[in-house]
Amino acid sequence: MIIDMHTHTFPDHMVAKVIDKLSRLSRSVAFTDGTLDGLRRSMDEARIDLAVVLPVATNDHQVEHINDSSARITEAHSNVISFGCMHPDYINYVDELSRIKRLGLKGIKIHPIYQETDIDDIKFLRILDRAAELELIVVTHAGLDIGFPGVVHCSPTMIRHALNEIGNFKLIAAHMGGWRNWNEVLSTLADTSVLIDTSFSTGMIEPRPDCRWDQNELKMLDADRFMEFVKAFGAERIVFGTDSPWSAQKKSIEFINQLPLTDDDRSKILGLNAAKLLGIDNN
Repeated sequence: MIIDMHTHTFPDHMVAKVIDKLSRLSRSVAFTDGTLDGLRRSMDEARIDLAVVLPVATNDHQVEHINDSSARITEAHSNVISFGCMHPDYINYVDELSRIKRLGLKGIKIHPIYQETDIDDIKFLRILDRAAELELIVVTHAGLDIGFPGVVHCSPTMIRHALNEIGNFKLIAAHMGGWRNWNEVLSTLADTSVLIDTSFSTGMIEPRPDCRWDQNELKMLDADRFMEFVKAFGAERIVFGTDSPWSAQKKSIEFINQLPLTDDDRSKILGLNAAKLLGIDNN
């Protein structure tokens, strides 16, 4: 079983504009058209069994609408589910997180950079605490963001502060625990309960042909560096994710398949860890 725990899609009426904007902001190419159908075509090509869509609320007024849409996606498809969302400025977070649970959504996505709030700020801590009570999975963007150079609102140290306040809960720190904060991830989070996902962190960035890049900027984690994370965290705390459409799903799987992993560890990373987290019976 292969599960992609980190994908994105956008509503049909706005998808072309959003993909163009984000592609220009990140100076990188998109590997699907950003639609749900585009994601499913990519999944078929990569032989992915299940994908998790992670929506982001960029303001508090979007929260309820996005969560309703997430529930419709989850109900309509057998191989795609969506998490809900939450925004730090959303006042009625207690009731809305309970509603997310009632809608059958397995978790929420937060993006401290887009939402301009540190993850260890009280606004997020109260959301994380309520999510923990409800046993919802929380996926957070962690580290830098390719579209916002130099901005960090969820560093490994901030994540550790949040854990100290909340205690252990179902937290996935995306982008191998903190995009391009990877030395700090290894020194700060390896001895915690945090899971990390592989999204947009392996191999090379695919640049837009109309943008200038230094070749060193394109490099992310190579095989040797990735194996340092396996050694530090254990394969059971790493889940496969791509950040589709911003990474190619098939190529991301090929990277994992070429690593010097045991078959058991490879199976854990590609799907078994996520299946356990999502409560999916894969027998």
